[in-house]
Amino acid sequence: MRIGLIADTHGLLRPEAVEALRGVDLILHAGDIGTPSVLEALSAVAPVEAIAGNVDRKWCALPEARWITIADHKVLLVHDWRSYGPVDGPALVVCGHSHRPMVALHGKLVVVNPGSAGPRRFSLPVSVGFATLGPHGWLAETLPLDVAPPRRRSKR
Repeated sequence: MRIGLIADTHGLLRPEAVEALRGVDLILHAGDIGTPSVLEALSAVAPVEAIAGNVDRKWCALPEARWITIADHKVLLVHDWRSYGPVDGPALVVCGHSHRPMVALHGKLVVVNPGSAGPRRFSLPVSVGFATLGPHGWLAETLPLDVAPPRRRSKR
């Protein structure tokens, strides 16, 4: 099973992100969705599980964190995993919030932040991620998307 990971779209679902996620079996959105239309468009690609991020609290009834079981393996979907508290492994933790793509091993936890697939923040890349359940547990990666650089404002 190949799982697409996305976070911090902030109402902007880039066509490059949709194309990168084509062919996955499931999409996990780690919050700061921005608008319901983002989840609707993603659901045309694959089934979607999502949680609310800090910018979603006013419009979204999704929980801020949730556990999902995939093929008898635990997945924690949370926007800011450092504020969640201790997590016992083995598990996959999919998070967002920082806009920084990252894959790290913390004991028996595989923690992946797919980065921001929405508006570019500072000089950080625009990216998505993937997780695959292998014979020895979770494997995760991030993928920078080839998007146009931000336009510079001309000085007048």
